[in-house]
Amino acid sequence: MMMTALLALIAIGVSAQEKKQSNKPVFTVVKENKITSIKNQNRSGTCWDYSTLSFFESEILKATGKTYDLCESFVANKTYMDRAIQVVRLHGDCQFAQGGSAYDPLYCLQHYGIVPEDAMPFPGSLYGDSLNNFNEFFSLLEPYVNAVARNSAKKLSSQWKVGLQGILDAYLGKCPDTFTYEGKTYTPQTFAASLGLNFDDYVTVTSYTHHPFWTAFAVEVQDNWRNPLSWNVPMEDMARIIDNAIMNGYTVAWGGDVSEEGFTRQGLAYFYDTKKMESLAGSDMARWLKLSPQKKTSLIDSLGVNVPELAPTQEQRQQRYDNWELTDDHGMLIFGIAKDQNGKEYYMVKNSWGETGAYKGIWYMTKNYVVANTMDYMVNKNAIPKDIRKKLGI
Repeated sequence: MMMTALLALIAIGVSAQEKKQSNKPVFTVVKENKITSIKNQNRSGTCWDYSTLSFFESEILKATGKTYDLCESFVANKTYMDRAIQVVRLHGDCQFAQGGSAYDPLYCLQHYGIVPEDAMPFPGSLYGDSLNNFNEFFSLLEPYVNAVARNSAKKLSSQWKVGLQGILDAYLGKCPDTFTYEGKTYTPQTFAASLGLNFDDYVTVTSYTHHPFWTAFAVEVQDNWRNPLSWNVPMEDMARIIDNAIMNGYTVAWGGDVSEEGFTRQGLAYFYDTKKMESLAGSDMARWLKLSPQKKTSLIDSLGVNVPELAPTQEQRQQRYDNWELTDDHGMLIFGIAKDQNGKEYYMVKNSWGETGAYKGIWYMTKNYVVANTMDYMVNKNAIPKDIRKKLGI
């Protein structure tokens, strides 16, 4: 009897494992565009930097066929100084933080240029780490900026910038005035000009109803501190632009929300239907809500392709934005479209957390998840469907 019971338990375990395996997505690529290697931002709030430079690296690949590794530290050095200047000008009445938007690397390319990765110290190497670690760096930087911005002096000297630049250079490396790349000498500006891109080709797109459609506005989130304008289009057109871009060989620098339980650490993201998940979990709403985020994510991973999803709506996007549920906590690069064994389509997304997860640094995010959780994104305006470009006048 004991042996029979043991065999029954083994059979149940095998059956459960087989069921879990059958739920695992099996992807077929619909369209995949070229990307550069996976990077690791490590312990730094610089996803905006890594994802957008990755976007421009893919733009260069498309335009010229050449592969570049552009330097995130250069962009961070220039951007944090600019952000500090704004905070001081406003006497501290705005946020100084690690985050940023896709516009910050574009602004840097346009105004300061860029350098290749090896023109500056490798991230973390100046303070004995193997990758970025901004814990000590920002524990010095933030109070320094706030002390200047909120001091009681009637007149500021320019020396605070000298001191701040010293901190930036100590942790990120000094930005070179000139450097040699493949036997040629460049300045950051001449190097940027040599990349084969027109930096006027790039626009950002969003979709909210608190501003009129077919107009541009500055998305009201703290890390959008330069206040660049994004084109506001209906949700369906926002999605259509992404699809059109991917299918025509372009990539998209995406900014949005990955704090949802549906965004798993195994490389998947689903915009799950809470009510249906409750019944699948064999629980009522109260019990589902009591589950830890880790247990919710584990259930989502186990369901795989059978995760029940909601279809996002324009009203829902607006409500989630207004109640702080939809945030701009991460930036990544959308570079392809794939479908699972059930025919559901996903965007293929390059992350900047190293080769982590089941797909070695790539995430497969359902189209529903991306549409529901997009704050805004940057795209080459030539990737936008002609009818939408006509309405926008670009």
